Amino acid sequence: MGKNLVQKILEDHLVAGEMRPGAEIAIAVDQTLTQDATGTLAYLQFEAMGIPKVRTKLSVSYVDHNMLQTGFENADDHRFLQTFAAKYGIYFSRPGNGICHQVHLERFGIPGQTLLGSDSHTPTAGGLGMIGIGVGGLDVAVAMAGMPFNLTVPRVVLVRLRGSLGPWVSAKDVILELLRRLTVKGGVGKVFEYGGDGIAALTVPERATITNMGAELGATTSIFPSDAQTLAFLRAQQREQDWRPLAADKDATYDDVVEIDLPRLAPLVAMPHSPDRVVPVGEVQGTRIDQVCIGSCTNSSYRDLMTVAAILKGKKVHPAVSLAISPGSRQVLNAIARNGALADLIAAGARVLESACGPCIGMGQSPSTDGVSLRTFNRNFEGRSGTPSGRIFLVSPETAAFSALQGVIADPRQLGETLEIALPTSYPVDDGMVIPPSREPDSVEISRGPNIKPLPIASALPDTIKAKVLLVTGNNVTTDHIMPAGANILPLRSNIPAIAEHVFESVDPAFVKRAREQGGGFIVGGENYGQGSSREHAAIAPRYLGVVAVIAKSFARIHRANLVNFGILPLIFDDTASYDAIAKGDELAIVNLRATLPADTRLEVRNLTRDTTSTVRHDLSAREVEMALAGGLLNCMKNG
Repeated sequence: MGKNLVQKILEDHLVAGEMRPGAEIAIAVDQTLTQDATGTLAYLQFEAMGIPKVRTKLSVSYVDHNMLQTGFENADDHRFLQTFAAKYGIYFSRPGNGICHQVHLERFGIPGQTLLGSDSHTPTAGGLGMIGIGVGGLDVAVAMAGMPFNLTVPRVVLVRLRGSLGPWVSAKDVILELLRRLTVKGGVGKVFEYGGDGIAALTVPERATITNMGAELGATTSIFPSDAQTLAFLRAQQREQDWRPLAADKDATYDDVVEIDLPRLAPLVAMPHSPDRVVPVGEVQGTRIDQVCIGSCTNSSYRDLMTVAAILKGKKVHPAVSLAISPGSRQVLNAIARNGALADLIAAGARVLESACGPCIGMGQSPSTDGVSLRTFNRNFEGRSGTPSGRIFLVSPETAAFSALQGVIADPRQLGETLEIALPTSYPVDDGMVIPPSREPDSVEISRGPNIKPLPIASALPDTIKAKVLLVTGNNVTTDHIMPAGANILPLRSNIPAIAEHVFESVDPAFVKRAREQGGGFIVGGENYGQGSSREHAAIAPRYLGVVAVIAKSFARIHRANLVNFGILPLIFDDTASYDAIAKGDELAIVNLRATLPADTRLEVRNLTRDTTSTVRHDLSAREVEMALAGGLLNCMKNG
């Protein structure tokens, strides 16, 4: 029986376990990446392990999130990251060099290798034929220490693309179509492997757009084969030596198959406030817009910006619209500056921002009150833009650019004849803003600003948990809800006591005060609790406030792992009735935890307030049970 591409790469990296569905395996990690919003803690965690140098083939520290230096905090973090990288054998991508996923695709990604990144959109590398998995910073720290990464063997879904895209329909519409069909939790426990005759015409940047937003499906990762398109991209990056052909066997089997006929796709739009509220653009065309933002790790490639420049050339942005454009990397910015496309963007009235994540994480460009913003980004969660009442629509660069001219949401197919964008046979390669590690690491002194605080270490779980329910949430709570981002909060990422003051502030402003007064407690959640960003602060900060367990209908993959990593027990309701029977303020008790947790997947939860008992379960492996009882992964490692 033939093997699919995912099986081949995982088996090639298998360290422990068996490749059978649902089993836990450990795989070797070739590369890691961090970004500055998650990197500081990841490196503090690595430092605590006492290892003199990273043990991966390659580790890169990027600065692309906390770019607004309105105080000393971000600048101090950048200095810490640069000096730490120099000392411990890590490459450092300087502020302004670009978004981690775009730059990694350009300069470091290698087909067939494994990449672990402390950012949920690390699967972007799947456009290059890598297994790229987004995780919390602690998992990256452990990988940098040379240890394998543990995961449950995923179900592999073949997404068979047939035919070719029609005029003004793009790769963004492909992944929006998948989100429309499967929803934001449709990919949990799965890897999406793309195949079919339709992939042949998709360039690496287009493929990367699709694998990038696989994160919004909840997928472990997504991947394309490494083929002629991959070779052409790497050759243009002067990295032809990194190419190798990779594909599934012709008789490969899959757990499921999704068919997409590309010629039948229309331009699509994800409506507020979820990436899976997808409808054809035609259903909302004519909606007045206030802002258009083009960029993010999803749509900021050379191809994307050349398409936008061609649509805008010789025209002016509608007077009621603010258009902001963020090139994905310095290489992209350099290329469009050389060929004149940048001048076309500026002449049309675009505001050109630096090569960074920017508006995607609420770092500037918040829309006006009740404003409608069209964005080529990957997430449109309520309040993520920085404006609580903002209405964020996710679209392709084609739809965004044409709508910016019209002043309303508009179907780009009205432009008529299709546009052909030829990718360069050679990009303007310049790695001058990637600083290699020091050749004399012992002489490097790590710079630590006053906002960089030691990582709080949680205590072991007690045998009996008796505490009140601090909060009850609905379905699809995101890590943005739990631990907001934005220009005011992101600078506190290296200071857990300070950032903990903002936990759940957009959901319940009294949460932190209540958690402190009650000495911690339980959180009760609905389906897909913790979807979205990989930010481990959404686990660390609640644990700092005394949260010891989250009981939910289901969990998003990365957040569940982060909870275990930092000593919060993730428990799952057996039925909806049990969820409905608990209210904020109820006092719950779980007894004999240390004996029951390793021996049984079922636990009894006593509601002392209502004098009722319900059953919950856990899906922890033996390794994760040990971690949870110890109070987290760092405690587990310290205990040997």
